[in-house]
Amino acid sequence: MSEPVREIDAVLFDYGGVLTGPVKHSITGWLAADGIEPESFSRTLRAWMSRDAADGTPVHRLETGVLPVAAFEALLAAELQTTDGRVVTPDGMLSRLFAGMQADSAMFELVEDLRETGLEVGLLSNSWGNTYPRARIDELFDPVVISCEVGLRKPHAAIYELALDELGVPADRVLFIDDAEPNVVGARAAGLQSMLHIDHASTRAALAELVPGLTPHPTGVTA
Repeated sequence: MSEPVREIDAVLFDYGGVLTGPVKHSITGWLAADGIEPESFSRTLRAWMSRDAADGTPVHRLETGVLPVAAFEALLAAELQTTDGRVVTPDGMLSRLFAGMQADSAMFELVEDLRETGLEVGLLSNSWGNTYPRARIDELFDPVVISCEVGLRKPHAAIYELALDELGVPADRVLFIDDAEPNVVGARAAGLQSMLHIDHASTRAALAELVPGLTPHPTGVTA
């Protein structure tokens, strides 16, 4: 009896919202703790991150490392309103915004299980000045491609192409997983297979269909 054929040879993971809990939960906690009017934040994100936003918004420049964190925080604070009329404090804003973002142990277990099957695994992340658990991700992932370190950002084709070059795997044999639909669409346009991450259970189940030897259910602890 022949061995089952696997559909992919490598998986590229986003970080925030895929290997961690949902970023929106951390943002919601920050908005409440800092007394930020949610609509003022949503309005600013739409202006700076929507699909039809011109290149060069503060978010784009932050993600590519052109705009320092402190300068971005000042620009963002100027766009926000508080629920009680206080002035928004920019210093440390991004640290507070991401403070509630915790690693998803079930997703890290999935990465380890994929490595056990012989697949290559890499990380491809847009950074907002985030502090990554570098020892942990450097041990698990090869390559580690972070937007501000390479001067490129998703969903532009160049950053996917860079990750593919470092993986050394053809685009059509790589699955990219992200929680942001524009990044999934961008990966598909660059020739990769792609998947929108909802939660660890559905992502593992979908991967189990593509990777022989991967069980559809985790065996360890879950987040």
